[in-house]
This record gives sequence, structure tokens and C-alpha cells, in this order.
Amino acid sequence: MKKLSLAIAFLLAASSLAAAKSTKLVASWKNPQYSGPRFHRILVLGMSAKPGVRADFEDALSKLLTGPGVEAIPGNTILLRPEGTTLDLNYLKSQVQSFKIDAVIVSRLVKVDKNTTFIPGSAYVVPYPYYRSFYGYYGAVYPVVYSPDYLREDTTVRVETNVYAVTSGEGELVWTGVSDTFNPRSADKVIEALSKLLVKELQKQSILWF
Repeated sequence: MKKLSLAIAFLLAASSLAAAKSTKLVASWKNPQYSGPRFHRILVLGMSAKPGVRADFEDALSKLLTGPGVEAIPGNTILLRPEGTTLDLNYLKSQVQSFKIDAVIVSRLVKVDKNTTFIPGSAYVVPYPYYRSFYGYYGAVYPVVYSPDYLREDTTVRVETNVYAVTSGEGELVWTGVSDTFNPRSADKVIEALSKLLVKELQKQSILWF
């Protein structure tokens, strides 16, 4: 009975964690004043202190954004951004113009929250399959089995993403959104889930057409 109790507790913990692993949009705004043309060449930029994570995000999102009539360019392929150096905005503008970029999608990590939740044990009846004796039946059908209490640590990764039209001027904000990813197993999982969410939302908002 003790082994059964522990097994059920493990399953409850696993299912709770599985349910919490998701990425969702918690805020979204589309500029009602923007009426520019369709985007054909999109520059994807990630803002991260870790160049490897930044490049992985840019590559992953660019791959999903590329479709009929749309070419997405990872920032790591056309921009020199050595770690610890100051960004030269004139250099960035010149690259955007040279590669005929008409839109930029830029994402940045806002924060990572960690919360510990106390999960109380639960009580329920476990039926017993054998009915050969009254005492065996009575003792097996009605025992209350308790799953032990446990602590669950939840991690939430918040990312802000903006889409700008950059065909003229300083770049006009077209769309902005904030997403939360719950209990990711790795940075790669955040990147994968976020990239899929962004493409789906941009298509829904008619910012992407494919």
C-alpha cells in the first residue's frame, strides 16, 4: 500500500508539472494606425547577454517565419555584435538599408520568476479486486490512501516581442506582445515554444501572410 501511495504521488506531481509546461501570450497590441504594405524581408533580433542563446533564437524564429514571399534573416548573419561592445545604431541602420529589410522582429528577456508552491496530500478510496472474505473485502475496499505533501518549484520566463516597420524613418511599431513560458526544461524549449507562438499570432493579426 505504501508503494502504491508513493506511485500515485509521483504521478500527481508529474501531471501537475506537465500541465504547467506551456507558453502563452499574456498581452498583445496591434497598431491600428499602421497601414503599410506586406513585409517581404524581416530581420530577426534577439536581445540576450548570451550570444549562443541569442543566435539560437534568431535562427529558430527565422526558419519558421520564412515562407512564400517572405524571407527572414537572423541578426547573427548580418550584424557584428561582439560581446561587451557598444551597439552602433548607424551601423545597424546601414545594414537594414543594405539588405533591404522592411520589418524587424526583436525579442528580449524581461524576467525569470521562480515560485515554490506547497501541494497538500490528497485522500481517496482505492478499491480492492479480491472478495474472498468479509474481512478482506471490508479492509480492502474502504481504506483511505493519502498521497504525501510535496513542494513544487515553478519557473516563469517572460519575453517581450516587438514588430517594427523600418522602410522609412526611425521604424514604426506595428505589434507588441508579452509571453510567459511556464516550467521550461531548457532555453531551447523556450525558444521553440516562443517561435511557434509568435508565428501563429502574427498570422492571426494579419502581419504575416502565408
